[in-house]
Amino acid sequence: MVEKAKNTGLVLKEPAARCNDKKCPFHGDLKVRGRIFVGKVVSALAKNTATVSWERRHYITKYERYERRRTKVHAHNPECISAKKDDLVRIAECRPLSKTKHFVIVEKLGKVEKVEGIEEKPEETAKQKEKKEKKDDKKEQKVAKERKGK
Repeated sequence: MVEKAKNTGLVLKEPAARCNDKKCPFHGDLKVRGRIFVGKVVSALAKNTATVSWERRHYITKYERYERRRTKVHAHNPECISAKKDDLVRIAECRPLSKTKHFVIVEKLGKVEKVEGIEEKPEETAKQKEKKEKKDDKKEQKVAKERKGK
């Protein structure tokens, strides 16, 4: 008889592989609760551990602008999921598994390049292009004046 993976309480695809990991939310005793994030695996060198990172925007009131900040956490990487570097993964909060691990990888979403909706650099808007053209024109005019003066 084939055992089915247990219900984690999240709407996820079950991993195809089976594991004997006690800290796996599908095949072990681990319960997930709390926050869920999507991030990129930065490192997966340690055994059953992956470092997951994602960017967020933080508002600065003084300058009325946003700055980019990066969050980096350690997550348990079960054998049935086995995420590699540059994979996009979904992690869920769980009980503390070690001194630094409080998250577990629950789903592998694919490689970062192949996932739609995630762009490293957004395209320039029309206003930004106009500003850039005006700057270039001003520089050209300034250089032309300097040449006439000499």
